[in-house]
Amino acid sequence: MRAWRCAAFGEYQQLSLETIARPAPAPGEVAVTVHAIAPGFPDMLMVQGLYQLKPPLPFTPCADFSGVVSEVGEGVSAFKPGDRVMGVVRFGAAAETLTVKASDLLPLPGRFEFADGAAYLVAYKTAYVALVVRGGLKAGETLLVHGAAGGVGLAAVELGKHLGATVIALASSEEKRAVVKAKGADHVLDARESRFRDAVKALTNGRGADVIYDPVGAEVFDESLHCIAVFGRLLVVGFAGGRIPQLPVNLALLKQIAIVGVRAGEYGRQFPAGGAAVNQALLQLAEAGHCTPHIHAAYGFEDLIHVFDRIAAREVIGRVVMHW
Repeated sequence: MRAWRCAAFGEYQQLSLETIARPAPAPGEVAVTVHAIAPGFPDMLMVQGLYQLKPPLPFTPCADFSGVVSEVGEGVSAFKPGDRVMGVVRFGAAAETLTVKASDLLPLPGRFEFADGAAYLVAYKTAYVALVVRGGLKAGETLLVHGAAGGVGLAAVELGKHLGATVIALASSEEKRAVVKAKGADHVLDARESRFRDAVKALTNGRGADVIYDPVGAEVFDESLHCIAVFGRLLVVGFAGGRIPQLPVNLALLKQIAIVGVRAGEYGRQFPAGGAAVNQALLQLAEAGHCTPHIHAAYGFEDLIHVFDRIAAREVIGRVVMHW
């Protein structure tokens, strides 16, 4: 089978498309013929050796996938050959076939195409664990979403509205702001304006946001500390802005705020029962039509380097997929 391979950590342009042995499922595993993947920023960081996980070399990158079950290993009863599925692995999805633990697979919602399934789980799992499990977002509260035009940002906007919050979102271009607005944001601000605290305070009658969803870090985190409500929760989702910020803890004391780290995949690994409950909630949201990923563009299996180019240039709104 064909698979994209990373032989050494470094620039993603060095990835190569190679022919390798097709894997067979071990006990408890399922082999999936992959129909779509959704490369993301963390996948690119992993190839560069900049992610918290460094797989043994050589490895096949990418996490999100959807496809059809081709074979099941010993002891697997939840799936059978021919089932349409979606799932997430830590790496290995950029291949024509992969093997995955049955517990890490979900049925593809009936209303989803393969592209939707590949684009769904990581983004919406991040949003769900952040807003529901770790952030405790309640109906009537105000949610501030940074990086709102990205995959995890748009997921947070859509889920936040479904949960009954007033959503303030930031995005950096008119095109991105239009998509964010269409996903349900009540107010959309220009992310190029570095001092957003005044606008957020004005929109909340001086109170600030109850929950702040921050996949950016850097100056965005610093400014967020000045427009968070008393007893607010600042959710640390990632550091797309590059700099890892530091917290003046006197501000945490004065406003009695919580700084909450969010690692959605690790949540399920540390607490399997909780992770399974999140997966079931995500399935129900998808089946009911409450959450649908925004797909910016679709490419073929040979286009991974081009897709990473688009991600690196910050051109992608929502998710970009590769399907075949």
